[in-house]
Amino acid sequence: MSGSKNSRLVLVAMIFAVSMTFIDQTIVAIAVPDLQKDLGLSETGVQWIVNGYLLSLAALFAFGGRIADMVGHKTMVIVGVIVFAASSGLCGATPTGDLAEPWMITFRVIQGAGAALMFPAALAIVVGSFAIEERGKALAAFFGITGALTAIGPLAGGYLTEISWRTIFWVNIPVAIIALILTAKANPDNTKRPAPIDYRGLVLIAGGMGLAILGLQQAGNWGWGDAATIGCIAVGLALIALFVRHSLTYTEHPLVRVRFLKSRAFTVDTIVVAMLMIVFVPICFFASTYAQISLSQDASEAGLFLLVFFGGFGIASQWGGRMLDSVGARSAMIPGAIIGAIGLFLWARAIPDLEFGNQWYWLAMGGAGCGLILSPAATDAMNRVPDSAYGEVTGLTQTVRYFGSSLGLAVLGSILITQTRTNIEGSLASMGIAKEKADEIAASLSQSGGSSSDAASSGGAEFAKVFRDVQFDYADATQTVIYVMAGVMVAIGLLAAARMPGGKVDPDAPPEVDGS
Repeated sequence: MSGSKNSRLVLVAMIFAVSMTFIDQTIVAIAVPDLQKDLGLSETGVQWIVNGYLLSLAALFAFGGRIADMVGHKTMVIVGVIVFAASSGLCGATPTGDLAEPWMITFRVIQGAGAALMFPAALAIVVGSFAIEERGKALAAFFGITGALTAIGPLAGGYLTEISWRTIFWVNIPVAIIALILTAKANPDNTKRPAPIDYRGLVLIAGGMGLAILGLQQAGNWGWGDAATIGCIAVGLALIALFVRHSLTYTEHPLVRVRFLKSRAFTVDTIVVAMLMIVFVPICFFASTYAQISLSQDASEAGLFLLVFFGGFGIASQWGGRMLDSVGARSAMIPGAIIGAIGLFLWARAIPDLEFGNQWYWLAMGGAGCGLILSPAATDAMNRVPDSAYGEVTGLTQTVRYFGSSLGLAVLGSILITQTRTNIEGSLASMGIAKEKADEIAASLSQSGGSSSDAASSGGAEFAKVFRDVQFDYADATQTVIYVMAGVMVAIGLLAAARMPGGKVDPDAPPEVDGS
């Protein structure tokens, strides 16, 4: 990679800083059964240990990006790393007894806040440390490495949980110390751009994102037709609409200058990232559960399964970055969408075989398609705004990105659960097993966080006897979800072909829109 020695050091420092947040997205889910058993947590409490972190992230990304521009990107990285690491340590120190549940949920929410403060500032530092003609390769490395770290979560979590579930939180502390040392040594720019905080905008976007994401996350438990689900999503979207209106009319110092969306290319970049997240984040969960339930792999082996996807993603990210720098984002997006759609389609066709040897190359191909799209789209969006707004724009794109991933998890997760239940009921009914028992087995399967053998043992001898058919039923449902993901990749390609301008951004030209 080109760029000065110091810019490369900045890149390494920021990768270390945000690595904790990417690993944390998946590592905690692996430890949930041990954590729940040791602390005696309720089912609702367990859900909020996961959801509290994610909701805090979603609600505060925009604020984190804006405040980073105001107080300095380096300052906010340091603050975010300290908050994240300290709250991680306190999660690991959760006491047993009645205090355990509120303690863990509180510090998971604080942990999410630390990540929301840190990530926009870290990405803004990387963008600002490289010239526009070098950013593609730099951010390809950033997104390629950090994206691959998402797959490390299940792998690391499987081994660390064997020691103690507490270690999955404590492992963040040495990583944070290294990140702080590297940040101090790299000494990135810390320019401050003081401005009043748009508190009304903050309340609107935090409330809107929080409620909308809550409705999407809980739809599987509450039901899509439940008043609580509909109310949360409807009120959340209404608040987001009010936020957009407020940001357009409050022109002096809005939390996010939504006028950046006047740039057609910036808007396409943002929508493409959101659509890609419908595939990219959910595939981590669905591929992992498929590997554990249908292929009978344990959590650590499922992590290796995911590494195949991220191997393709990481390699293709580097190609995408180079294509962005040389010929522009559109030239990477379209082939990425084609490759990703074909890879996911062919992987879906092979899923019912229950043979990993027939699947890994298509899984890697799907990852490669995502890699060709993500880095160029995210980097191109940053290239089209003034450097004074890097943190703000990162906050905006991460908010949209997270909404897309939550939407994908909610909708695709509902499809997976519904079809799995229908498949199992049909299979067991053909064996003369009552619908009530079939429902019980389906519920046990959908709630199991372990391997298929764990799920089988939880249902007794009768469950073990029929589980082979259940494995095929779950694979069939997973196939449907992956077909939908392939369709999303096709839609990304059509959008890029129809609306994304060709060519690369001229480094000497002024920003397309200044947001004023």
